[in-house]
Amino acid sequence: MVHIAFLMDPIASVNLKKDSTLAMIRAALRRGWRVSYLKQRDLAWKDDRPTAVLRDLALDDGFLDDLDPARAGADWYRLGEPAEADPETVDVLMMRKDPPFDMEYIYTTYLLERIEARGTVVVNAPGSLRDCNEKFFATEFTDCIPPLMVSKRPDQLLAFHSEHGDVVYKPLDGMGGTDIFRVRRDDPNLHVVIESLTRLGQRRIMAQKYIPEIEDGDKRILLIDGEPVDYALARIPMPGELRGNLAAGGTGVGRPLTDRDRFIASRVGPELKRRGLLFAGIDVIGDYLTEINVTCPTCIRELDAQFSLDIASMLMDKVEARLAQR
Repeated sequence: MVHIAFLMDPIASVNLKKDSTLAMIRAALRRGWRVSYLKQRDLAWKDDRPTAVLRDLALDDGFLDDLDPARAGADWYRLGEPAEADPETVDVLMMRKDPPFDMEYIYTTYLLERIEARGTVVVNAPGSLRDCNEKFFATEFTDCIPPLMVSKRPDQLLAFHSEHGDVVYKPLDGMGGTDIFRVRRDDPNLHVVIESLTRLGQRRIMAQKYIPEIEDGDKRILLIDGEPVDYALARIPMPGELRGNLAAGGTGVGRPLTDRDRFIASRVGPELKRRGLLFAGIDVIGDYLTEINVTCPTCIRELDAQFSLDIASMLMDKVEARLAQR
């Protein structure tokens, strides 16, 4: 029997309607796999090896059947007693901890690398989680990205605005649409936005030319082992809002991939595969790649519901293939 563990945020806090990790847990349980649960605090190093405190995880039968939140009672999941275990007894460890991407997250990737070195398949590869900043990583594909700058020098960021006139400024470590500002020409807040985001020139940020097609949605395209799912979730901003993120109130509308979407996926996919990023989500606005999400990509549930897909099972197929290769 395959033993798979999910390192994630507290399970009691997940969104029953939208959480993608729940879809993965369900897909594993439906295959008859043993599923365990742990949080960041449950990983440690002791003497000459990593250790983990694991708890077996099961879902209520009704919820397991179709993940319908209406069928999820107060006891929709069951956890076994915590037990310290050797991570080598785990075949697959899914890293599904949401950002913030802070030093604690980095320390966790160090421990995951030690577990990976002992034969456990870790998804996504911890070294690549650490190396591939979700905003800066996109700069590797210069034929796919809009005009942009990464800097902490106010003079350079001001010059970029002078050149393009309508610019989006954002931190490199943000998530869910937080701290994203659009600054139009002659906007009196230009200097204060740059000062605030760079912390008076002490932190690098990204400046990106505004893409008007954001009104039609910020498309999330999921890639499994470098290959795109055939449909994207266009996250449409609320009226008067810049951000399409679902966490910022955007509405998710499924759409088939365009030729341009497939071109961008074909450029990014092989590099994701090379780096061991088995499950990723790229963000596309208009004709441009804007981000590559590798830490904890979402939108499985929305696409499944709109197109009768089972993306988590597609992912578990690739996980099984990785196990066979091991």
